[in-house]
This record gives sequence, structure tokens and C-alpha cells, in this order.
Amino acid sequence: MFGSRVFSRISRDRLNHCRRLVSCLPDQQLILSNDFQSLRDSTNKVLGCREAYSWGSRAFRGVRYQIHHERSSMVEEQLDPFSLVADELSILANRLRSMVIAEVPKLASAAEYFFKMGVEGKRFRPTVLLLMASALNMSMPESAPDSVSDTFTKELRARQQCIAEITEMIHVASLLHDDVLDDADTRRGIGSLNFVMGNKLAVLAGDFLLSRACVALASLKNTEVVTLLATVVEHLVTGETMQMTSSSEQRSSMEYYLQKTYYKTASLISNSCKAVALLAGQTAEVSVLAYDYGRNLGLAYQLIDDVLDFTGTSASLGKGSLSDIRHGIVTAPILFAIEEFPQLRAVVDRGFDDPTDVDLALDYLGRSRGIQRTRELATEHAERAAAAIDSLPESDDEDVLKSRRALVDLTHRVITRTK
Repeated sequence: MFGSRVFSRISRDRLNHCRRLVSCLPDQQLILSNDFQSLRDSTNKVLGCREAYSWGSRAFRGVRYQIHHERSSMVEEQLDPFSLVADELSILANRLRSMVIAEVPKLASAAEYFFKMGVEGKRFRPTVLLLMASALNMSMPESAPDSVSDTFTKELRARQQCIAEITEMIHVASLLHDDVLDDADTRRGIGSLNFVMGNKLAVLAGDFLLSRACVALASLKNTEVVTLLATVVEHLVTGETMQMTSSSEQRSSMEYYLQKTYYKTASLISNSCKAVALLAGQTAEVSVLAYDYGRNLGLAYQLIDDVLDFTGTSASLGKGSLSDIRHGIVTAPILFAIEEFPQLRAVVDRGFDDPTDVDLALDYLGRSRGIQRTRELATEHAERAAAAIDSLPESDDEDVLKSRRALVDLTHRVITRTK
């Protein structure tokens, strides 16, 4: 499916097949309100996040979509997902820089460290969320006045942009804390904050970003969304603790690894996608599809990260290669290699404190299909993510279709990236 740049519709049979694949991750219950909130005349601004008010799903029942069935016989235009939302990403980056200003200069300098021009990273998560917002765009009732429709659209988009900002702050905060825990000295091709300013300031900067994210989240006045993203922070802590305190049995368990990976990586993007759907007043079914896309994309992303830790270079990754195994962290390639070479289990249990054990593990990995099988698992998750997009309600809106094609394209980019 990913060998071509032609975007053809994934069959429903393929989706059903994907759903039958075994998943190690628990489903999350969705509780949506059918109440429909009145649209207010003004928009408040709290730390760069403008407040708007979404209508519940009841207002949009019966709104259906049509997907172009001719896709399979047409070559779609080349899409760059990042360029589709480039203008919004630029605005979002500027707003983030204004949101992390602190009263104490040293803290301000630390908090904005990874939001400065040139070191913002790929802004992958905000791109996904802005595209998801467009992919879920729905038509207003025909009876709605143009002025009401325009106001609703702008205010909804502002709220969804706020989710992208919150998500990026939570993500960067987690990076700052991870670098302290891992004693990392580089991040995004430059010195990590803990290396440049010390562990204490790095921890405080991460806490500060989380507090700003909380204030912005509260401004949305949506308890379901607040609960979702608060749970994400809990998952980040849980995943890191699972990594630090695993037993010998757990360290060699693929199920344990995938659960930990969901908590550390996929929970943020999956629940943020779901939050975007909830703010749009989408149904429980559509919210689940948005969540499934984010979950599987996040898992695919991390699986490829695990591969690149073995195959990439420090220059291309922006951080040290082989960093996981040197920190005693067991990832998917090694777990698959253990299945072929059970004797590798004893090496893993010793914890890689001895450099010769690292070399021995790499030798076993090189003789195994560990790298290949990890890429295959990443591809499975990428296909599930694409299938979730294909299952969204049909639409004949070209902007909606373009955003959906871009989301599918991202699944391809994730599994073919080299950095």
C-alpha cells in the first residue's frame, strides 16, 4: 500500500482484517455529551489559546459525506502534509514562544529552549492535529446564517489549535524530563537543556511547561478533553516508571514493551486526536477512529525510532545512536532477536553494563530478523492508522479529502523516515 504515491482507498475488508489483528493495548471508553452548547459572541484569549464553544453531536446528526470512489483510477496530486498547515504552524510556533515567557529570566530562557527558531523540531504532532481537525471538518446546517457559520468555524479552529499547542508543550516537557533521567547530552542536534543549564533547571522548565499546558487546557472549559490530556500526563509518568522498574520477565516481554510504548509515546498523539474530534462535536464512533489513527501512528513512529537507534547515525538522529541499549533499555529489535536466539536473553538480563555485552547483543541482532520484523510491525500499525482514516464518514469536500490523504501520507513517511 505504501510502495506508491497514489492514494487509493483502503477496502473495508482490509479494515476488518486490521481489526482482527491482536492488540496489546486496552480500548478506552468514550463518553460523549449530546448536549449542545450555545455559540457566544466573543472569544477570550488565555495564554494564546482563544476560547470557542463547540456544538454537540446532536446538531450534526444526519450530516453525511462522500468519498471519491474514483480514487483508485486517479493519480492524486503530490501532497506535503507539512505544507498544508505551514501557515498555521508558523502562527502556532510564535504563540508557543509567547506562552512560555516566565517572570524569572533564567526560567524563561530554559522554558523556551526548544521553542526557539531553528530548534523547534519537526512539529510532527501539531501537524497531525491540524490535519485531523481539517479531516473531521463538517458542514454547518444549511439553515445556519453565514455569520454564525463563519464564527463557529473560526472559534472551533482556534480551540483545536489550542490542543496542538497544549500537546506540543506536554511533549517538550516530557523530553526535558527524559533527558534528565537518561543523563542525555544532546537533543535535536544541540546540547540538551540539562547538559547546558543543569538538571535542576531542566526539571523546573519541564514543570513550568506542564503548568502552562494546564492553564491553556482549563481555558477550553471541556471536562472530557481535560480528563483526556490529564490522563496523558499520567501515562507519561507510568510509562517511564515501567521502563525504570521492569523485572527480568517484563524486560523480555513484547506485550510489556508495547504497553510501555503506548504510555510513553502513543498516548499523547492518540488522545490529542480524540480531543480534536470531541471539540468538533463528533460522534463516539468518529472519536474512536481519530484515537485509533493517533495510537497506531504513534506506535509505528516509536517502532521506527527503535530501528533507527541501531541503524542511524548520531548526526541524522540529533542524539546519540545506540543510546537505548547503552542505557539498558530493551526495544523491539532486540525482543524479536531473542525469539530467534534465546541465549540473548541472558545477555539482556545482565543489563548491558559491560560494553562487551552490548557488542554481543548487536552481533545476535545482526544475525537475526529483528530489524526487519520491527519494520514489519511498524508497517502493520501504519496500515491500521490509514484504515482508520478510510473509515471516517464520507465527504465530498476537497479540503477534507486533501487533509485525509495527507494523514495517510504521514503513515508512509513515518515508516520510511531515516531520522
